[in-house]
Amino acid sequence: MTSYEQNNAVEIDLVRLGKVLLRHLFLIIFVTVLCGLVATAGALHFLTPTYQASILMYVNNSSISIGSSSVSISTGEISAAKTLVDTYCTILTTRLTLEDVIKVANLDYSYSELNSMISAGSVNGTEIFRVTVTSTNAKEACLIANTIAQVLPDKIASVVDGSSVRTVDLAVVPTSPAGPSYIRYSAIGALLGLVAVCGLLIIRDLVEDTIDSESYLVEAYKDYPVLAVVPMEGGSDSSQKYKYSKKYSRYYYYSEHKGKAE
Repeated sequence: MTSYEQNNAVEIDLVRLGKVLLRHLFLIIFVTVLCGLVATAGALHFLTPTYQASILMYVNNSSISIGSSSVSISTGEISAAKTLVDTYCTILTTRLTLEDVIKVANLDYSYSELNSMISAGSVNGTEIFRVTVTSTNAKEACLIANTIAQVLPDKIASVVDGSSVRTVDLAVVPTSPAGPSYIRYSAIGALLGLVAVCGLLIIRDLVEDTIDSESYLVEAYKDYPVLAVVPMEGGSDSSQKYKYSKKYSRYYYYSEHKGKAE
């Protein structure tokens, strides 16, 4: 590093920054709590609660024929059973199946809208799969899920010869919303507020080049004793300030009364 780079290097005192944050601890806590409350209020006002209803269905995989091929699967072959579950979940989300669900349940949804409300998958890699319906209306979510349990077995039987899908559990009307998570939004808002206020305090301290007291010079530059303090004309010692000159790498007494360095 050249002498020029050394003279222009900026040292960051982590202890000093820690003291700055500690001095403004009340402000940090206030802003953090405020941002968390604002985020929660925004989520409550702008986000609509959603409800989920689920059904459980069992894949009877003793002997299934697909086209001209016959497949025999034992209960212990979990990977093969999961493949069947994936096949049935794909049949569930086809246009013909969902249009039948819309017709039977008398829904005012298009195929794509209903498809976005449905999720399905295997339960712990077993032959049982869960179909979950998410809606802003609790009763509607339950109705759609139970209609799927009514329509899906016939649709699967018409596609996969010899298949058998049985309903293990029907949906019930959910009593509490599944989302959104207001605690999550509150935590995100509080975290953003904490980062913002701490960042602003640190940046303000780093760009500040005014020394408010003689004690800082004594603590920061212990090897360079302060020889004298020049009081400001017509002022008290408490109003004295020192200005750091980056050009000459020295501290000068700064007179607020005159508005210039002396």
